[in-house]
Amino acid sequence: MEEGRAGNDVGLMAILDLPPFDLALPARIVFGRGKAAQAPDMIAGFGGCFLLVHGANPERAEWLVTALRDRGAEVSTQACSGEPDLPLLETALKITRDFNPDVVITLGGGSVIDLGKALAGLARTSGPVTDYLEVVGKGLPLDAEPLPFIALPTTAGTGSEVTRNAVIGIPEHHRKVSLRDPQMLADLVIVDPALTDDCPRTVTLASGLDAITQLIEPYICSRANAFTDSLCLNALPPALEAIRILMKHEDAGARDTMAWASLCGGLALANAGLGAVHGLAGVIGGMTGAPHGEICASLLPATLTANHSAMKRSGIDTARIDHVFGMLETALPAEADDGAEALRDWSRGNGIRSMTELGLARLQFEEVARAAISSSSMRANPIALPVEGLCAILEASS
Repeated sequence: MEEGRAGNDVGLMAILDLPPFDLALPARIVFGRGKAAQAPDMIAGFGGCFLLVHGANPERAEWLVTALRDRGAEVSTQACSGEPDLPLLETALKITRDFNPDVVITLGGGSVIDLGKALAGLARTSGPVTDYLEVVGKGLPLDAEPLPFIALPTTAGTGSEVTRNAVIGIPEHHRKVSLRDPQMLADLVIVDPALTDDCPRTVTLASGLDAITQLIEPYICSRANAFTDSLCLNALPPALEAIRILMKHEDAGARDTMAWASLCGGLALANAGLGAVHGLAGVIGGMTGAPHGEICASLLPATLTANHSAMKRSGIDTARIDHVFGMLETALPAEADDGAEALRDWSRGNGIRSMTELGLARLQFEEVARAAISSSSMRANPIALPVEGLCAILEASS
């Protein structure tokens, strides 16, 4: 009987054509409107001394600081007012080590989460920060167990709360690079869409299109798998509808949908990969200081078109990109030739700036393209794009 069941299982795998995959997930994910009210009790179970990393406005974190202190905890705070860079990380790391918390908590957007994740990951390490950074450093694995790490996102975009890397700017090299290690996955993630309510329109647009990019790139990338496909295909169509609603008016249901999309995108990219959009975005962000989400939003339409054309020329199946084009055409009806053009027109119409408007000069296009080819995100693009192909994307995005 056991043999029969095993045989049936193998047959089912063959019918579904499921290649193997390996998942890396946070220890616990709690999702739902109103769940933040339970955060103090959940967090208190991790210890009695906490470092809380928050955004530029400390008042937005006061509710959690007060609740933890009311439970007898010692709490120190660290502000992150922009995308974290190496000087901020090194300064905050010294403060963290001096304070010696039991746990690092983050309450904020992707930049806040990245800084807190890096602090938790590096708190017990023995080498300089650059030993563990990709591209500009040695890219070594962490040589000590990280501090427990808890994330509460307040924007719907990066999905950083469920990934194993933190993006750090390196001013000296005009680059953004990753600190990456499987041990950096969060111990607890609390995604309460109510924390994103009334987020400014510009942030909602840029972060929301980043989330949408992170549903599209893992679906079309060379490392896509059945698990990530299910996340992307489930979340993308409602996300496209939700972001259109939020560009018109505030809506709790649309906020819930975008928080779900961001979570799914983070899980998908962490367990499949990304592509040329993010490969270029990391370089451009380091060179210009422009917001990551808006860079991705600006690049996405032209990158889809470039990938589609290159794949057709090479005889590679374009069914996945064609499917994405269809979803975009349905969600963003316009007088456009295809879904990528419809997305470009809608994004620009709602305020997404071009590459040159974001501060990238045409004279820098080739430098960006050459640097992006070596990025980790580029390795999962559905087809290898040459320097001239990447320059064409930048031109079409300007």
